[in-house]
Amino acid sequence: MNRLRKKEERERRVEDRGRWASKTEYILVVAGNVVGLGNVWRFPYLCYKNGGGAFLVPYSVLAVFCGIPLFLLESVIGQYTKEGLITCWRKMCPLAIGIGYGCLMIRLYDFIYIVIQAWALLYLMFSFRSQLPWASCENTWNTANCLDHQMWNSHSPNLTENWIMLTNGTSAATEFWERRALSISGGIEELGSVRWELALCLLACWTFCYFSIWKGVRSSGKVVYFTATFPYVMLLILLVRGLTLPGAWEGIRFYLNPDMERLADREMWIEAASQIFFSYSVASGTLIVLASYNEYNNNCYKDTFWLCLLNSGTSFVAGFVVFSVLGFMAEKQGVPVDMVVESGPGLAFIAYPQATAMMPLPQFWTVCFFLMLILLSVDTQFVAVESFITSVCDLFPKLFRAPGRHKIFVLIICLSSFLMQLTLVSEGGIYVFQLIDFYGCSRACLDFMALFECLAVGWIFGVDRFYEIIEDMTGQRPCAFFRLCWRYLVPLLSLTSLILYLVDYKQLRISSSYTYPDWAHALGWIMAFSSIIMVPLWGIGQMCVGTGTLRQRLSTLCHPVEDPAWQKRTTEEAEASVEMSPLQ
Repeated sequence: MNRLRKKEERERRVEDRGRWASKTEYILVVAGNVVGLGNVWRFPYLCYKNGGGAFLVPYSVLAVFCGIPLFLLESVIGQYTKEGLITCWRKMCPLAIGIGYGCLMIRLYDFIYIVIQAWALLYLMFSFRSQLPWASCENTWNTANCLDHQMWNSHSPNLTENWIMLTNGTSAATEFWERRALSISGGIEELGSVRWELALCLLACWTFCYFSIWKGVRSSGKVVYFTATFPYVMLLILLVRGLTLPGAWEGIRFYLNPDMERLADREMWIEAASQIFFSYSVASGTLIVLASYNEYNNNCYKDTFWLCLLNSGTSFVAGFVVFSVLGFMAEKQGVPVDMVVESGPGLAFIAYPQATAMMPLPQFWTVCFFLMLILLSVDTQFVAVESFITSVCDLFPKLFRAPGRHKIFVLIICLSSFLMQLTLVSEGGIYVFQLIDFYGCSRACLDFMALFECLAVGWIFGVDRFYEIIEDMTGQRPCAFFRLCWRYLVPLLSLTSLILYLVDYKQLRISSSYTYPDWAHALGWIMAFSSIIMVPLWGIGQMCVGTGTLRQRLSTLCHPVEDPAWQKRTTEEAEASVEMSPLQ
C-alpha cells in the first residue's frame, strides 16, 4: 500500500509540474535551444581562424568524446528524476547538489543574451527603410572617414591601395553600429544614458519571452512550432542566395581550405571544445530541465544522436551561408577574404548588413537575415529563463505551484531582469555585455560543472546503476564507450581544459585602444567564481549540518534520497547497533 501511495503521489506531482504534449514539442524545443547564434556567427569564424576544414577534425573528435556523452548524461538525469537542475541531484547524489546551484548562476548570466535580440530587432525595423542607413555616409552620425558601399564598388585593381583605403577608412555599417545603434561610450566607466530605442526593443523581447513561458511547457511547447522551424527556411533562402553571388566560391574555399599543420596547435583544440560546450548547451543544466518534462519511457538515447547531428549539421551549413557572402564582399572590395572576416557581433551587425547593402533588393535580404537571427536567439533565451524558473519552482513547489502564482513569479523574473538589463542598452552597455560574457559564462565554469557531473554520476552514483536506468527507460543499453567517457575521458578533458584556461588566461580586451580597469576584472572573477564556488560550498555545508559520524554523513550524501535498498540497509545497521549497545 505504501508503495502504491508513493507512486500515486509521484504521478500527481508530475501532473502538477506539467509535461510535453508530444514528442515533437520536446524535439523542437531542444533543437531550438541548441541551434542558436553560436552556429551562425561563431562556428564559421572558428573554422576559418583555425585552419578551415582542419578545424572539423578536433570539432568532430570532441563532439564524439565530450558533446554526445554529456548530452546523453544530462538528458537521462532529467528524464529519470523529473526534477529541475537543483532538486534532480537529490535523487542522484545529494553531495553534488552544488552543481545545480552553480548551473543556476550560469543560467542567470545567460539572460544577458536577450540584448542580442534587441539589437537585431532594432536593425530589423531599420531594414524597412527605402534607404538602408548602413549603406550610405549621408547621415548625421557619419564621420569624414566614412566609406559607403558605392566606394567599394569602384575599388582599385591594386590590392595595396584597397588595403590602405580599408585601413584608413571606416565602413558605413561600422559607423551605424558604433555611433547610431549603440552610441558606444569611451569605456565601462562611462555608462552614459539609456538608448530609448534599444530599451523599447529589449522590453518587446522580454514581453515575448514572458508570453512564451507564462504557462510553463504548455505555452513554450506551442511557440517552438514556429520559432524552431522558421529559421531553417531563412537559412535555406540565404544559402541559395549566397551561393549565387559573384565571389561566393572564393569565400567557401577560404572556409573549407584545410591547413593540417594547425592540428598540432593546442589553441585550436581548446576552441573546438569550447564550441562544443556552448553549442550543445551541455554542463549548464538546460538539457536536464527540458528532458524532465518527457515521458519516462521516451527514447532519449536515440534522441541524443539525432539532436547532436542536427546541431553540428546546422553549424556546417551556416558556414556556407556566411562565407559565400564574405567572398562576395571580398570581390566587391578588391581585398582578400581574410580582411572582411569578423566574429561575433562584428559578423552579424557589421559584415553581413554591409554585404546585403551591396545586393539587389537589399531590404529583403536584410529582413531575412535579422528575422533569422531573432528567431535563433528567441528559443535559446526563453529556454534559459524557463530552466531557471522550473528549477526554483521545483525547489519550492508549494510556494510557486499554487494557482496563479507561477504566472506572477514568471512576471517578476522577466520584469526585474528587464530593469537590471537597462545597463546593457546604455551607451556603455556593450562593455558590460562583453564583461559578463567573458567571465560569467566562461569556458572555465562549464568545464568545472562537466567535471563534477561526471564524477558524481560515474563514480558516486555508479555507471552500472545509470546504465540500468537508461535500459529501463529506453529499452536499450548504451555501449561501453559511454562508460569510458563518463568515468575517464570527459573528466580528464574537462580538467585539462580548465587548467589550460587558467594558464593561458589573458585579460579581456575589446579593441587595442581600450583596456578594462582592474575593478572590472575583479568583478568578472567574482562572477566566474560565483558559480564554481557553489559546488564545494554546498558539499561542505551539507557535511557540517548532517548527523552522525563524518563517515556516516558522507555515506548519506553519496546515496539518493529515494534509494530503497540503501535505506533498508541503513535501517538494519541502525537496528543492529541498537541491539548491540546494551552488551557493550
